[in-house]
Amino acid sequence: MKMTTRIIIWMIVGLVLGSVINVFARDVAFIQDYFVNGLFHVLGTIFINLLKMLVVPLVTFSLICGVCGIGDIKKLGRVGLKSFLLFLFTTASAITLALFVAVLVAPGKDFDLTKTEQAVFEAPQAPPLSQVFIDLVPSNPVAAYAEGNMLQIIFFTILFAVCILMIGERGRSIVVSAEKLNEVMMKVVDVVMSIAPYGVFALMAKTFSLQGLGLILPMIGYFGVVVLVLLLHGTGTLMLLLKFMGRVSPLKFLKKMRAVQIFAFSTSSSNATIPVTLRAVEKRLGVDNSTASFVVPFGATINMDGTAIMQGVATVFVANVYGIELGLAGYLTVIGMAVLASIGTAGVPGVGLIMLAMVFNQVGLPIEGIALIVGVDRLLDMMRTAVNVTGDAVVTTIVARGENSISMSIFNDPDAGMIEDVYLPSGEARI
Repeated sequence: MKMTTRIIIWMIVGLVLGSVINVFARDVAFIQDYFVNGLFHVLGTIFINLLKMLVVPLVTFSLICGVCGIGDIKKLGRVGLKSFLLFLFTTASAITLALFVAVLVAPGKDFDLTKTEQAVFEAPQAPPLSQVFIDLVPSNPVAAYAEGNMLQIIFFTILFAVCILMIGERGRSIVVSAEKLNEVMMKVVDVVMSIAPYGVFALMAKTFSLQGLGLILPMIGYFGVVVLVLLLHGTGTLMLLLKFMGRVSPLKFLKKMRAVQIFAFSTSSSNATIPVTLRAVEKRLGVDNSTASFVVPFGATINMDGTAIMQGVATVFVANVYGIELGLAGYLTVIGMAVLASIGTAGVPGVGLIMLAMVFNQVGLPIEGIALIVGVDRLLDMMRTAVNVTGDAVVTTIVARGENSISMSIFNDPDAGMIEDVYLPSGEARI
C-alpha cells in the first residue's frame, strides 16, 4: 500500500474516532485522561516535534546548497522578486474570490446572536511596520535559530551563503559539507515520514475529540462558505496559474502534492510542514534545490492565501450579523489591507487574528465579532494550511519553470520520489 493511501486511511480513522468520542464520551474521564489527553496528545505532540525538529537544519543546509548552486547573485534576486510578487498576487486573488462568493451567499444574514455563547475576544496587537523590517535582521543568529524565527534564519543563511560564494574556491569545502548534510537531512525526513500515518491519526483523533463536528452547526453558513472558497482557490485559481504560467499539468501536480496537503491539514502549521513540502517539491515535482530551498521556506512564512480567504468571508459574515453595510470602498479596503498585512505581519504568532483585527478596525466592524468565529477557527485552520502549502508549491513550480530549473521528466513520472518504507540496514555498518 502506498504511503499516501495509508496516511489517508489513518486520517479518516482518526477523524471518525475523534468525532465519536466527542459525541458519546466527552465526559468520560477515563477516555479523556488516557486517550484524548494521554495517548493521542503524546503521539501527536511527538510527531509535530519531530517535524519541527527538521525545519531549521533542513532549511539551513538546503538554502546554502541552493544559493551556492545558483552561483549568481542577480539570479537569486530575480527568483526572490518573482516569488514575492507571485505570493502577493495569489493572496490578493484569494481574498477577492472570498469577498465575491461571500457577498453572493451572504452568510450571517439570518444569524441569531442569542443562540451562541459568545466568548470574550481580545485582539492581539500588531507590531508597527518599522519593527517588522527591523526584526528581519537577527541581532543574535544563535537566538534566531533557537527560537525558530524563519525570516531571520532565511536572512542570515542567505547572507552566509552569498559570502561563501564571494570567497571562491576556499568556500568549496563548506558547500560540499552542506550538500552531504542536506542529503542526510532528506533521509531523516524519509524516516520521520515512515511513521506519518500514526502521527496523523493521533492529531486528527485529538482535534476532533475536543472540537467535534457539532461546533459547525450554528456556524454552518460561515463555515461552508470558507470551505467552498478554499476549494475554489486551491483547485481553481492556483491550478489556472499553474497551467498558464507554469505550463505544467495541474492534475499531475495535485496527485503528487496529496500527501503534503494531508500533512498540512493534520498539523495546521505551514512551518512544521516545510520539510515535507521541500522534499515533495524537489523529489516529486523535480524542482532544483537552488529554487525550492529559497521559495518554499519564504512562502511558508509570508504566503497568506488561506488566511486571506478566512478574512474575506469573516468580514462579510460579521458585517451581516451586525447589519453593517461595507460598500465597494470597504471591500477594496479589505483587499488592500490583506495584501499589506501579509507582508507586515509575516512570522508573527496568531497572525490570522492579528490581520483580521486590523481589517475590522480599518472598515469599522466591531472587534468582538471575531469571538463568533473563534470556535470553528481551529477546524478551518487545518484547511487553510493545506491551501497555503499548495500555494507555496505552485509558486515554486512557476518560478522554477521561468528559471528553467525543473526536471520535467521527474514531474511527469508518477512514481518519482515516492516514499518507500524505511528499513534499517542489517549487519555491521561501515563508514
